[in-house]
Amino acid sequence: MTCATNDPMEAEFDTVAEWVAQVAADLGPEYYIPAACRGSGQPAVLDWLLERLGPRPGEVMIDVGAGLGGPAAYAARRTGVQPVLAEPEPDACRAAARLFGAPVLQADATALPFGDATADLAWCLGVLCTAPGIATQRAMLGQLRRVIRPGGRIGLLVYLAETAKLDNPPQGNHFPSSGQLHDLFGHAGLEAVDVADFRDITQPPPDWAGRAEAVERELHRRYGPRPELAMADEQSRRIGELLSSGQLTCQVILLRAASPGTLGQPEGICATFAPPVRDGSHG
Repeated sequence: MTCATNDPMEAEFDTVAEWVAQVAADLGPEYYIPAACRGSGQPAVLDWLLERLGPRPGEVMIDVGAGLGGPAAYAARRTGVQPVLAEPEPDACRAAARLFGAPVLQADATALPFGDATADLAWCLGVLCTAPGIATQRAMLGQLRRVIRPGGRIGLLVYLAETAKLDNPPQGNHFPSSGQLHDLFGHAGLEAVDVADFRDITQPPPDWAGRAEAVERELHRRYGPRPELAMADEQSRRIGELLSSGQLTCQVILLRAASPGTLGQPEGICATFAPPVRDGSHG
């Protein structure tokens, strides 16, 4: 297990992620996916993306910044897609392999270890904001574009800054504005073809929510005194406050490779105002 860290990002996405996986393993298989979707991977969000990505059984889907692999496991169970996980944090990689047995590669989102046009689909959930700036975000999107086959689709969940200056943002994050995101898509040769606001998507069903809450209770019972958990909780608290105040919004977006002259801006992406990229398990 990872030693104590003073880095909130490492605490949240590596140390605490491994603890979550251990709690889920002890509680039982029915807890694996809800626990490993902790944060951004709510069922309705995943269903929205899967409906639009249209995965078919046997197609290869890369999950970039996969964390513990819960969303990828959910997609595989629902659609028969074959997920491949790319995750920078070593403890999270080991935990994902232990819980779900899917192929997991320790890799940064800006340097994916896949050949050009090797995947039918990809998604990247809550990861873009963990890049340290616009240049790194551009590199991430360029890598997603590179590994997708012609006609392939990409799902994105992204947090967007609605104000030029955020009050007490979580450490290590860089939130693009809507206009900056649109520019990033253009530089990467991508276009958004469908968009939904996260707040408009329904909450998880009671059985899912109950299992997720049981994991949280046991996690805090076991590790409550540990500073890594306190740091991760603080990161999540700050995200929650910014979302509640409207300084941040969250969107889920379907992307495809742009055709020449088609870099239009769909409704919901309004033109307004760059360490390793982590997974996107913000609580």
